[in-house]
Amino acid sequence: MREDLWLRFLSGPDVDALGVTPSEVVSAVEGVVAAHGRGETVFEPRTHLVPDNDGRGHFNVLRGHVSSLGDHGVSGVKVVGDFVPNYTLGLPSELALLTLYDPHTGVPRCIMDATFVTEARTGAMTAVGAKHLARAGSKVLGHAGARGTAYSNVVMLDALLDLDEVRVTSRRPESREAFAAQLREVLRAEVVVTDSIGEAFDGADVCVEATRLTEPAPLVRREHLAAGSLLVPYGTVSALEADLLEGIDKVVVDDWREAQSGRFGALRAQVDSGALSPETLHAELGDVVTGRRPGRESDEERVLFWHRGLSILDVALGQLLLDRAETADVGTMVRYR
Repeated sequence: MREDLWLRFLSGPDVDALGVTPSEVVSAVEGVVAAHGRGETVFEPRTHLVPDNDGRGHFNVLRGHVSSLGDHGVSGVKVVGDFVPNYTLGLPSELALLTLYDPHTGVPRCIMDATFVTEARTGAMTAVGAKHLARAGSKVLGHAGARGTAYSNVVMLDALLDLDEVRVTSRRPESREAFAAQLREVLRAEVVVTDSIGEAFDGADVCVEATRLTEPAPLVRREHLAAGSLLVPYGTVSALEADLLEGIDKVVVDDWREAQSGRFGALRAQVDSGALSPETLHAELGDVVTGRRPGRESDEERVLFWHRGLSILDVALGQLLLDRAETADVGTMVRYR
């Protein structure tokens, strides 16, 4: 007799009710980065679906498997939109849906609103990069960009570094002021609003570029980066000057195949031109986390960490949420067949 199959649906409010903390998210992300470094993941670079919508946005399709999760691993697929003008409609720029599967049977286990997953795992990846690549004692953060994953970046970095000063900027004054006000409610650090990226990054220990450009623009320049700083650029459309890598001592990526894929990404032009290549790349972060390659080796190095967002991070954080939901019986059970 055929067994009925059920799966769990987790809405946005369900996910919020699970109360996962920044430290738990960072731990899950660092764990799966290490698993990636040990070869315990099956990872496929993202693909893009670009609808005929007058350039309003596109979809990213991410697929991954993590062998070290659960009894025999977990597989997952996430579809996430990237629609920059959504703020005019009162919507997040990135709305996402994640599905998790049993890799031995193909049975779907969960469907969840992955908007939080996308924001949290992105911020956690920034924090894991800083843990291994930022100068010891880093206390000043410069952050460009005020929407999407920006809040998660700052909160996760603060949880790791216990920041003293956070400088924020964005294209629209009302956006950066609102972002600063949001951060002041949760941070001990002084939050300073600046009018430009140059002001935000000047002398900062960690510089994060999370802008929401629609066309490339050279907003981040070599002179903005102090000796010993860590730059984390991951905007969908590049905000870096063309020859910025000439002032960088080490470039680390989350995954080299992912760095080469698709038409978007902060260092797309540098990959396409050959300025960033297997010969000039220092390491993937998984190799640094597992000790196969050194991270920062001096207080004077300028290090760049480029992460595009790996599907395995979504799978790991999705599984963390599913485990919590099953224990607390949160969500709605939906008959699959």
